[in-house]
Amino acid sequence: MAALPQFGMAREYFPILLLLGFVAMNAVLIIGASALTIRKRPTPVKRASYESGIPAIGNARERFSVAFYMIAMLFIIFDIETVFMIPWATFYRQLSCSTELADGVCAAGSVSFFGLGEMLIFMAILVVGFVYVWKKGALRWD
Repeated sequence: MAALPQFGMAREYFPILLLLGFVAMNAVLIIGASALTIRKRPTPVKRASYESGIPAIGNARERFSVAFYMIAMLFIIFDIETVFMIPWATFYRQLSCSTELADGVCAAGSVSFFGLGEMLIFMAILVVGFVYVWKKGALRWD
């Protein structure tokens, strides 16, 4: 008879899988409960499209200004760039210690400027890009 395989790695991922299962089950239950309890009474007012408090005017295939797309692209770029701060914050302690961490603590006298310095350089590049876009007038809506 063969020995049972060890599930060391699977045991580490079990809480994540449990959370994902709970989220999926919760989503199905909420959608199912709303489908069972809803009273469908469609009216022309309910069928009208409505966004941001402004009723729809004109055709949906209307052309948008280039400024709209510029603002959207700049938002996405700066939003994605800020996501890079999460891994940096996670490893900040390791990046700012010139020796190996002992129980999650940096030894006395071995703290370095590297972890903070690299984020300051990253933020400076973002600020330079933002000032450039601002000076070019890409944020003006007129």
